[in-house]
Amino acid sequence: MKRGIHFLLLLISFTAFAQQVNIDTTQVVIPGRQNTPEAQSKPYVIMISADGFRYDYARKYNAQNLLKLADNGIKAEAMIPSYPSITFPNHWSLITGLYPSHHGLIDNFFYDYKRKEAYAMSNKKNAEDGSWYGGTPLWGLAEKQGMVSASLMWVGSASDAGGIRPAYYYPYHEKFTPSEKVEKVVNWLKLPEDKRPHFISLYFPEADGSGHHFGPDTEETEKAVHLIDHAVGDLVKKVNDLGLKNVNFIFVSDHGMIKVDGGAPLEIPAVLFDKNRFDFYNSQTLLRVYVKNPDEVKAVYKELKASKTDDYEVYLDKRLPKYLHFATRDDRYSRIGQILLIPKAPKIFLEKGKKTSVGKHGYNPKVVPEMKATFLAWGPEFKNNLVIGEFANVNVYPLVAEILGLKIDQPIDGKLNVLKQTLKNKK
Repeated sequence: MKRGIHFLLLLISFTAFAQQVNIDTTQVVIPGRQNTPEAQSKPYVIMISADGFRYDYARKYNAQNLLKLADNGIKAEAMIPSYPSITFPNHWSLITGLYPSHHGLIDNFFYDYKRKEAYAMSNKKNAEDGSWYGGTPLWGLAEKQGMVSASLMWVGSASDAGGIRPAYYYPYHEKFTPSEKVEKVVNWLKLPEDKRPHFISLYFPEADGSGHHFGPDTEETEKAVHLIDHAVGDLVKKVNDLGLKNVNFIFVSDHGMIKVDGGAPLEIPAVLFDKNRFDFYNSQTLLRVYVKNPDEVKAVYKELKASKTDDYEVYLDKRLPKYLHFATRDDRYSRIGQILLIPKAPKIFLEKGKKTSVGKHGYNPKVVPEMKATFLAWGPEFKNNLVIGEFANVNVYPLVAEILGLKIDQPIDGKLNVLKQTLKNKK
């Protein structure tokens, strides 16, 4: 097992963020933050994200700690990611209660034609610039209402999105091991009551890294699941040992994972390489097309539709199924594009000469069940031994706000009624 753990810790260095050099691992502490007397009496919520932790991983790989903890609390059959089922959009949906088209983070990489500027998740300047992010993240909601918060590597937590950062956070890096992250969370909870965070968000990348590089059905991914399971079990034990009252845990993921057909990728239609007429953005499981002359959109759509193969669909953005919340009517930031090419899993689009990974995500979770995510929860606020059906991930936000006693101060897509049944003394 040690050999597997060491390997996984090396594995995460392949991700985009880990390519940065001279990464600052110092905690940032915002001075002057403290809990109001009312906030000190509220429950605690520790929200844990395991990137790429597919809905069936805990059972599939016998994650003993997670299964046991969920048996004493809540487990969903699955949680439905927002579309596209990609990391940055879904982490921001979980933490704001908004669909990607409504909060603006519509992909890991995109171009904003109003700003005339590109966003890339691997660009530190982008990642820490809150003007890219719509909505009020949970840590911002808490801080504005006198409740101290903290975050360990959650998407956007090093930015001033929503106008305020967590009281305690770290610029994103992957230098900390899972056990080191556990210790940092425990140390936050050892702080004096007026300085102690009541909302903590925590991120683990290991399952996503192994799923991409080796696929979801491999020994490496099983080891990654066990690594996370061990860390969560250790965290819960150490937090319980502190003797704090009313500490609640929510374990989620952003999306699932599927092995793709990288050996026979789909060709991108040749017409789209005319840079005078088009820009296209290829995440391999979704290809977004921006037509520079709006008068050409319908004609280009018909051309692409007529020449497509059975392995993918072509949509005018405004005609995308309503339940995906990713059409023109939803696109508040005009970042999506007018035409979408959507491959049928396990097919992907791939430019000639470029490489792909073994495992991918991004597909429609309603069509590709392997995209579905995990939701587990336990603690004094939650009912015991309750299994619930599938639900959209935007509904986690109002659930956390309800537990913490926070007033949601702007419209969101999530609804408290969807998950209210999971709470004790709530109908």
